[in-house]
Amino acid sequence: MVQGLNADLLLLAYARGIFPMASTGEAADLHWIAPESRGIIPLDGFHVSRSLARQIRRGRHEIRIDTAFEAVVRACGERPETWINAPLFALYRTLFRRGFAHSLEVWQDGRLTGGVFGIALGGAFFGESMFSHAPNASKIALAYLVERLKVGGFSLLDTQFLTPHLASLGGIEIPRAEYRARLATALERKGDFTGPETPAPQSILQRMTQTS
Repeated sequence: MVQGLNADLLLLAYARGIFPMASTGEAADLHWIAPESRGIIPLDGFHVSRSLARQIRRGRHEIRIDTAFEAVVRACGERPETWINAPLFALYRTLFRRGFAHSLEVWQDGRLTGGVFGIALGGAFFGESMFSHAPNASKIALAYLVERLKVGGFSLLDTQFLTPHLASLGGIEIPRAEYRARLATALERKGDFTGPETPAPQSILQRMTQTS
């Protein structure tokens, strides 16, 4: 059980490869997690399926950065089983105000339809959760996130765990020791999350085809 957790302690934990989770959204307590096998998405290994490429190419979406952070976190927590409780929500909000937490949002016809949020520290991005209220919206968000991290000088996209969904997009599992080694290297870099411009749909597909 995590006692006295604050934003500074949370950042220190991330830098050591540890993160907190609640057992349920209603739970008051948080617990430290350090998986033996860690999920990551290699930035040069993101997989774009034909259907996803087709949807990105159509360009019927708008990508925004940090314009609806709390809405993204709230949407990620609005599911039958969630680990985002009120204390974690408050911590994420504090980290956002301090410039460490970010959201990448997918908007369609003026409506927030998908997104992903996480914590940026050095050249590491700790992806916390994503949501989708339209077909493939979370996949679109992840595709643009990967490109933003590559252009912004990041070297590590941490997904905490590997799910079948993430595996289909190029996610892999690595041992804890290897993860910590990659994390140490990433923390020595200086990633820029907000600086890079959002690429045009055709441009992002071309870049991913060249590196995948």
